[in-house]
Parts: sequence; C-alpha cells; structure tokens
Amino acid sequence: MMALTMADVLRKIKQTEREAARQLSQAKEEASKIVSDARKNSAEMLSKASDESVSNTQATLDAARDEASKAAEKVHKEGAKSVDQVTATATKNISQAVDHILKTMSSL
Repeated sequence: MMALTMADVLRKIKQTEREAARQLSQAKEEASKIVSDARKNSAEMLSKASDESVSNTQATLDAARDEASKAAEKVHKEGAKSVDQVTATATKNISQAVDHILKTMSSL
C-alpha cells in the first residue's frame, strides 16, 4: 500500500479544487450561452409574431377595403340606374308637362 504524504494530499486537494473551479466556470459559461440563445430566440419569435401580425392586419384591411369598394360600386350602379329611370320618366312625360303648362298659362 502506498502511503500518501501530506504534500501529496494537499496537491490532490488543490488539483480537485482547480478541476471543480474549471467545471463551475464551464457551467456558468454554458448557462450564460443558454440564456443568451433563449433571449435571441425570444426576440426572433417576437419579431416574427409582430411581422405576422402586421401582415394579417394588412390582409384584413385589404379585404375590408375590397369589400367596401364592391359595396360602393353596387350603390353607384343602383344610383345610376335610378337616375336613368327618372330621366326616362321625365323625358316620357315632358310633352304632357309642356301641354299642362301651356293650358295653365292660356287659362289665365
């Protein structure tokens, strides 16, 4: 059996302490990297979600604008049709109106 001297024991203790400090340093570096990566991923996810939100909002606005444009076009067509009907009726009744005005004026 080999007997260890006091200097050997102290050397082993110091070596073990250095190894523990090295492992602790590596663990801290790895933990810091994990936190840094998590922050980076979180920022990327937030940016992507923001971009998607803007894109979805724009698509919703575009759809609403298109729908409003279609509704406005329909109202415009219906209004134009009504104007055409009133014009046609007025044109058809113009001679009767003139006759009526002439009769009214002549009876005065």
